[in-house]
Amino acid sequence: MVKAYLRYEPGAVFGVVASVESNICYDITGKHLLAPALETIGVWNVRQGVCSKTLSPSPASPGPSLAVTSIASSPSSSSSIASGYADGSIRIWDCNKGTCETTLNGHKGATTALRYNSVGSMLGSGSKDNDIIIWDVVAEVGLFRLRGHRDQVTDIVFLDSGKKLVSCSKDKFVRVWDLDTQHCMQIISGHHSEIWSIDVDQGERYLVTGSADPELRFYKIKHDLQHEQYPGPSGVDIVSTSDSSQNKWEVLKQFGEIQRQSKDRVANVRFDKSGSLLACQVAGKMVEIFRVLDDVESKRKAKRRIQRKREKISSKGTIEATENGDTNLNAPALLVTDVFKFLQVLRTSKKICSISFSPISPKNDVLATLALSLNNNMLEIYSVQSSTTTKNISIELPGHRSDVRSVTLSSDNTLLLSTSHNTTKIWNPSTGTCLRTIESGYGLCGSFVPGNRYALVGTKNGTLEIIDVGSGSCTEVIEAHGGSVRSIASIPDGGGFVTGSADHDVKFWEYQLMEKPGHDSKQLTVTNVRTLKMSDDVLVVTVSLDAKYIAVALLDCTIKVFFTDSLKFFLSLYGHKLPVLCMDISSDGDLIVSGSADKNLKIWGLDFGDCHKSIFAHADSVMAVQFVRNTHYMFSVGKDRLVKYWDADKFELLLTLQGHHADIWCLSISNRGDFIITGSHDRSIRRWDRTEEPFFIEEEKEKRLDEMFESAFDDSLESRYTPKEELPEEGAVGLAGKKTQETLTATDLIIDALDVAETESKRISQHKEDKRSGKATDYQPNVMMLGLSPSDYVLRALSNVHTNDLEQTLLVELVCRITTVLLQTHHNQLISTPAARPVLTLLKDILYERVKECRDTLGFNLAAMDHVKQMMSLKSDAPFRDAKTKLMEIRSLQSHRLEGKTEAKQEKRKRKKQKN
Repeated sequence: MVKAYLRYEPGAVFGVVASVESNICYDITGKHLLAPALETIGVWNVRQGVCSKTLSPSPASPGPSLAVTSIASSPSSSSSIASGYADGSIRIWDCNKGTCETTLNGHKGATTALRYNSVGSMLGSGSKDNDIIIWDVVAEVGLFRLRGHRDQVTDIVFLDSGKKLVSCSKDKFVRVWDLDTQHCMQIISGHHSEIWSIDVDQGERYLVTGSADPELRFYKIKHDLQHEQYPGPSGVDIVSTSDSSQNKWEVLKQFGEIQRQSKDRVANVRFDKSGSLLACQVAGKMVEIFRVLDDVESKRKAKRRIQRKREKISSKGTIEATENGDTNLNAPALLVTDVFKFLQVLRTSKKICSISFSPISPKNDVLATLALSLNNNMLEIYSVQSSTTTKNISIELPGHRSDVRSVTLSSDNTLLLSTSHNTTKIWNPSTGTCLRTIESGYGLCGSFVPGNRYALVGTKNGTLEIIDVGSGSCTEVIEAHGGSVRSIASIPDGGGFVTGSADHDVKFWEYQLMEKPGHDSKQLTVTNVRTLKMSDDVLVVTVSLDAKYIAVALLDCTIKVFFTDSLKFFLSLYGHKLPVLCMDISSDGDLIVSGSADKNLKIWGLDFGDCHKSIFAHADSVMAVQFVRNTHYMFSVGKDRLVKYWDADKFELLLTLQGHHADIWCLSISNRGDFIITGSHDRSIRRWDRTEEPFFIEEEKEKRLDEMFESAFDDSLESRYTPKEELPEEGAVGLAGKKTQETLTATDLIIDALDVAETESKRISQHKEDKRSGKATDYQPNVMMLGLSPSDYVLRALSNVHTNDLEQTLLVELVCRITTVLLQTHHNQLISTPAARPVLTLLKDILYERVKECRDTLGFNLAAMDHVKQMMSLKSDAPFRDAKTKLMEIRSLQSHRLEGKTEAKQEKRKRKKQKN
C-alpha cells in the first residue's frame, strides 16, 4: 500500500514591522500608516501604534512569495490601496475588507513606482523593465504602455488632472508624457547621475528632482492656459499669449538649484499635502526639510534681496543701479532661494528607507507630521515644528532589530523564545504577539528550563543569561565560556543542560535554586559540574532522548559521539567536506542526521556509525535540521530560503515549503509535530501548520516536474523562436498587458469553446435540414454546452477571462504570428524543399494583403470613433466652458494692468518727493 503523509502549509508570519524593499504611505484619512512587511502590507493605527490589519495575498498562489516593492493609496477612496510586487504584478486592495479586488499583470520586472492621479481613476506604474503602464482602476484594465527610458523607472507623478505624466529614471533623464496623445512631449537632461525621486506641490507650480548630484533641481510647471508674464519697463506686467514653436511643448522650465547638506544620494523628495513643506530624504540617516514660501513672502524676500544688492552697489561708490528687470523692486524676478527656504535637518539613529507626510492638517505650532521607516525594522513618527522635530511614537516592539538567530519552543508549545543581536523576545506562537522583550547580548542559542518559568540564552561573548519569563528580565549573567556559546542542549531528565563553545569545551551544568539578597523568593542559578575538552571549536551539541549518548560536532568536519555518563568515546562520524552546522538524534536513538555547509544531509546509524544515505539537500549551507518527535520524519532549513520535509527511512523529499525572503537560520518543531517555527535573516518568524490533507510522494514529484516545466516554458519556447525585443523608439507606445500562464490557459479554453460551439452549430443546422426532408429524429443537445446556445457558450468562455488578460488572450493566437513562428522554426527545411515554394509564394501574396485589410478596417473604425467623439463634444457645453475661462483670463489681465498703473503712479510720486 502506498504511504500517505499529512501536508504542511504556511500559517502565521510575525516579527516584521517594515521591510526595506518598499516605501511607506499614509491612507487618505491619515489615521493609518501602510508599511510593507515582506509579501504582506501592515495597516498600522498611528495613534495606538498597533497593527490593525494585514493585507496578504492568498496562500493558494503558487511559487515563492514575492516581496512588496511599492505602495500607493488612492486620493479619492480611503479603502483603495495599490501595491506593486517583485514580479511586476500590481494588486488593488479594499483596505476595509482586507481583500484583494484585482491583480494587474503587465510589467516584466519589479514594480518600482506607483502613483494615482488626483481623482483616483487612473494608476501609473513604473518598473525595472524601463516601461511605464497607465491603468484604468475602475475598469481594471491596462490602457497603454509608455516606452522610452533606457533604465529603471524610479518615480512618476501626474500633472494637469491626469492629462500629463512626468517620469524619472536611472538613465539621468526626466520625461514629460502627454497621455491624451500618448507620446513623449519633453525630455529634460542636465542631471549628472541617476535620478531617484520627483514630486510636485499641491498647486502644481513647482516640480523637484533628487539625484546623487549635490543639489536639488527645481522646475516651474507651465499649464496649457498659462501665459508668460514678465515685468515691463514701467512696472506693468506684459503678457505673452503667442507661444513660439520652440516652447510650445515646454511643460517644465528650469527654475534653479539648491545645494544639499548631505553627500549621500537622494532617496525621496516629497511635498506635504498643503505644499508648504518639502522633505528631502537621503540614503543615510538624514531628512532635510525646506519651507515653501507663499507668493507674498517670496516676493518680499526677493525685494529685500534686490534692496541689499542695490545698497551693496551704492556703498561701493558705483552708479550702476539701474532699472533692470533684475533689480526692479515692483516686480522682482523670483529665484529658487526666494521660494524654498532651508528649515532644519531631522537625524535618526539608523538609515532611513522611506518617508511619508500625514495628510491630516496639523494643529497648534506643528507644521506637519512625518513618518519614517528605518532599515532596522522600525517605524518612527515625528512632529515637524518651525525650529525642532519631536518624536511622537516609535513602533519597534513587534519585531527584532536584526536577523533572528535562534528559535526555541517551550515544552507545552505555548511560548516561543527568539534571540537576536541585542534582544531576546518571548512570543505567543499561536497568535504571533510579542509578550516580553529583554535586553541581552548577541544570542546565538536558547533553551527553556523545565517548568517554562525560566529560559537560557547563550551569547556570542561566551556568557549564559538566565531570563525570568514572567517578569521579562535577566536575573543573572554567568561567564560560562572563553568563546562564543554555539549550542545549548537540555538533558532529558530535566536536571541540567550541556553547552558547546568555540573555546573547545563542552560543559555540563545543573540547575539550582538559591536565595539571593534583595529577593523574597529563591532564584534559579546554574553550576558547572563537568567539562569535556575537545580538540577543536565545538559547533553543535545534542543529547539523545534516553540520555545515553552525547554527540558533538567540531570545526574539523567530524562528529564525535560519547557516552553521557562516563564521557567515554564511542563513535567518530566523518564524511562531510565542510563543517557540520546542525544535527539531531531521533527519539528512538536509532538515527542521527547532520547538516553541513557542504549543502548535504547525512543520515547515520547510531549503533555502528555507518552512513545510511548522503542527500544533496539544499542549494546552500544547511543551517538547521530536526526530527519530528517519535518519527523518522525530519525538517531541514538552509541559506537557500527553503524549508524541506524528509522521510529518513525512505530517504525521500516529501515537501518543499517556500516563504522566507532571506537565509533561514533556525528551526523548532512542536512536541506533537503539529506545527514548526522558522526564523530568518529577513527578520520574520514563520509558523507552518500541519493540515489534515494527505498527499503521496509520487504526486508531489509530478507537481515539482510540472512547476519546473511551466517556469521554463516562457524562457525556452518564447525566447528561442521569437525575435529579440529591441530598444524602444523615442516615446513609443505599446500594449499594457503581459503574456502569462493564465492568458495561455484562457486562450486554450476559448479555442475549445469555439470548437465545441462550431460542432454544435453544424449539428443544429443538420437537424433542421433533416426535419425539412422528413428524416427528423430527436435532437440531443451536447451536455458540454450546459444548455446554452453556441453563441452564449462562447460568450461565457470569454466572460470567464479576467478583464486585464482578455487583450493578451486574444492576441496570443494571431494568424500572422503563428505563420511567422512556423516559418522561423522550419526555415531550413522549407528552403531546401522544392514542393514548399508554391505555398511560400502564396503566403507572401496573401499575408500582406490580409494584414492590410485588417489595418484598413481598424483605421476606419478609429476614424468613426473620433467622429462620434467630435459629435458628442459639439453637443456638450465645452465651448461655453472655454469662453468662461477666456473671460476670467481677460479680467485677470485687466486687473494686472490696473495694478501696474497704480504702482507706476506711486513710484513717480516718490521720485518727485525725493527730488524736492
